[in-house]
Amino acid sequence: MQTLDIHRPEMPNLQFVLFVTALCTSRLTAINIPYVLRATIFNRCWTLIHENPPPGRPEERVLDLSPWTELTVEAMAETIRVAFMEAGIQILAWEHAPSEPTRTSTPEAKPLIERLAQLYPQPSKETDSGQAADAVPH
Repeated sequence: MQTLDIHRPEMPNLQFVLFVTALCTSRLTAINIPYVLRATIFNRCWTLIHENPPPGRPEERVLDLSPWTELTVEAMAETIRVAFMEAGIQILAWEHAPSEPTRTSTPEAKPLIERLAQLYPQPSKETDSGQAADAVPH
């Protein structure tokens, strides 16, 4: 079982928002977030950056945060935390093994991915033989 403390996620707000909204829009069944709360969290975050209603089709329920400021991301993080606190949830828990991506990143996502890589570069790790190992586990 994987867990995440909503008050101490040990990740930047941008990563926290993207991660939690991904959990909320996932089809995971072994998760302690009721479906109604999952939809509410996504819809509230969507409303912070769009004037139109949230999409209904699951594949369209994705937040593009690349054009937004840190203030917007902070507002989303607080919105998420408040929704969980109102529901009495402090620790998110889910059961799902990490998996390979099902598709490559879209061209629209590339600037955000590059920005994240600049903000949070992956440190290289030295192996016993002195060679740098991949920073991302396989």
